[in-house]
Amino acid sequence: MVAKVSPASDNKTMFEIYRESDYNRAFHFVFFTDLDEHNRGKEIARAAAGETVFHGFVGDDRKEAARAEVAAIVDELNAMDEDTAGMPDGEIQRRLGQFLVP
Repeated sequence: MVAKVSPASDNKTMFEIYRESDYNRAFHFVFFTDLDEHNRGKEIARAAAGETVFHGFVGDDRKEAARAEVAAIVDELNAMDEDTAGMPDGEIQRRLGQFLVP
């Protein structure tokens, strides 16, 4: 039996906001489905080694605007005091809500 793939599944991009686990504890983000052969392994390994802050899917039709908002969130997190940096999931969800898809 061949599984049917809904057209919507082809129109979204998976992303993750994560925090490095090494000494500087910087926040980063990655849009996984945008990675090419040259950087895929390295970027996935970096994200996997860090702490997931938030992840989900954004609609491809809104991906560039979503990327700008994710970058703004990451910039805000990196501007905070290292020991207390963080943002509630609800706040990230609220800010990205217009871009997120199931």
